[in-house]
Amino acid sequence: MQEFLSLRAVPAWFVVLPDTDAAAALAAKALAHANRSLPHASGRPWLVGRWAPEAIVAAKHRGVRVVLFGEHTVTAQEAQRAAAATSAGSSLTALDRFAAAWTGSFHLVASCGGRALVRGGVVGMRRVFHTDPAPPGSAGVSLASDRADVLAELVGAELDEHRLALELITSVPYPLAGSPMWRGVHAVPGGHSLTLDARGRARTARWWSPPEPEIPLAEGAPHLRDALTAAVGARTRGRELVTADLGGLDSTAVCCTAAHGGAKVVAYTAALHDELGDDVSWARRTVQALETVEHHVVPAGDVAMTFDGVDVLDDVLDTPSILTVDRNRRMHIVALAAARGSGLHLTGLGGDELLAGTPARLHALVRTHPLIALRHIRGYGAKYQWSRGRTARQLLDRRSYRSWLGRVARDLTAPPAPVEEPLLDWSVPPRMPPWATSAAVDAVRTLLRDRLRDVGPRGRDHGEHRELVAMDGISQWTRHIGQMAAPLGIIVAAPYYDDRVIEAALAVRPQERITPWRYKPLIVEATRGVVPEASRTRGTKANATFEEEAGLRRHRARLLALCEDSRLARLGLVDERVLREWCGRALSAETESYLLHSTVACEVWLRSREMTPSQAGPPAGREG
Repeated sequence: MQEFLSLRAVPAWFVVLPDTDAAAALAAKALAHANRSLPHASGRPWLVGRWAPEAIVAAKHRGVRVVLFGEHTVTAQEAQRAAAATSAGSSLTALDRFAAAWTGSFHLVASCGGRALVRGGVVGMRRVFHTDPAPPGSAGVSLASDRADVLAELVGAELDEHRLALELITSVPYPLAGSPMWRGVHAVPGGHSLTLDARGRARTARWWSPPEPEIPLAEGAPHLRDALTAAVGARTRGRELVTADLGGLDSTAVCCTAAHGGAKVVAYTAALHDELGDDVSWARRTVQALETVEHHVVPAGDVAMTFDGVDVLDDVLDTPSILTVDRNRRMHIVALAAARGSGLHLTGLGGDELLAGTPARLHALVRTHPLIALRHIRGYGAKYQWSRGRTARQLLDRRSYRSWLGRVARDLTAPPAPVEEPLLDWSVPPRMPPWATSAAVDAVRTLLRDRLRDVGPRGRDHGEHRELVAMDGISQWTRHIGQMAAPLGIIVAAPYYDDRVIEAALAVRPQERITPWRYKPLIVEATRGVVPEASRTRGTKANATFEEEAGLRRHRARLLALCEDSRLARLGLVDERVLREWCGRALSAETESYLLHSTVACEVWLRSREMTPSQAGPPAGREG
């Protein structure tokens, strides 16, 4: 892989260094590719990276330094108060009280008394990574960053082929999902902070837990409206123009919320090739009622199909992303927004996991409200044609998450679960694709079994676990969209992934937030007076199944090109002949072609890491 690809080519990144002379060589290495830096109170380098001056809010009080990166409403004065409170108590935990009230999506970084703290968000939009002190290039200290590839390049970490093999699975299970591809580089779990002490040792600590889901819908809906309004306002404040997706119910709520603010809103709706797709007609109703939104419909013929361009993509991502197969389709509107002059594009991503939730909440509901649960079970059974026997077996299954993960490790090559399987287990059991080699399967099985000693679920029960894991996963894709958009000079913002928005939604009673009888009732009630009545109660959702199947036919040659001199085959992870056979035949989007997504993501990622790096900006500068 090309050395210093990300350090040279990525337009925005930061590294957090411990307050010790032992980090000096690593700091010098990072500074050689940076355009900004900030010191600890000691004068040693603390924050090094690439960022625009307006991208941060910084404050200091005596020996305390506080910085926020991202989209938020925190002023320099508020950051100053937080720094002063931290100084008075000589404890970085004092920041938790302030951060709990701050709106938006941001990284919080602080330095106090020889310690450095960095924390991201509840899910995967604002991620934090750190290194082991052990790799040869690490100088015996740990570093932290918002990008795993930047850390890997700084310390010379080696690619972990076994971890890459895990990416071939249909969905990487918690807690391994989203972990870095390099030995000695680790991810901080969502809702946890990382502290580097004066010796450069890393420690993580939990700062967030989901709220108790006790609030009635009628009370929770205004809370969600206020949280979403504040989240959108944090992005639009001070901007003359913003752009937004206008498609399904979730993006409609975000777009309409922005339209009630002070910025001019330009909305984009992509028409689908499938004539049953109704996003355009609903969007036109919304825009007609709002009267203030500039609206553009992107013709279906202008929107890329799935698998378009997969053999020539060169995005510099810090992990493989299954978004790769739809990269050109997803990024078309973002590129149009950037060309329109927008510096920020709003999306409704995150709404499905948060607002539609999961029927797996029935596990807890059966114990607390059995009659309501029984009614919901009947509703889901009728809606999705679930077998009564399979539904009962899953609801009565009280085995632990550890037990489920053990079965996943055992059954990696078993046939996939049928599409009509009830969605009540810890997750849909992932599978390795048919072209995975025995070495790849063995590597994945070992990785999974190694986690069985200490693994627990992401949430307190099946439903909370599934929702948080889904938010982790899709927010990762949204983060990748942001990495793809950064070279265009535009921010892609997803307000549904803000901590305060997540908390407001998860605090509502599951039996009212998630029901087979209504489509996303929480956002429907929350947007009274915000979304026009002509579209507020929409109960349909378009999908891109047609784009997938047609894309496979249209771009088969591009898929086959990835099979030639496959980098995954070089690593012994895929059987090139079997993969080529799959790429060359007709596949169902519902049950077969999705198996290709993870493999294409890995192959494209490996090839992109071989590209020649380009310098992303001027040499380092120093700030106070």
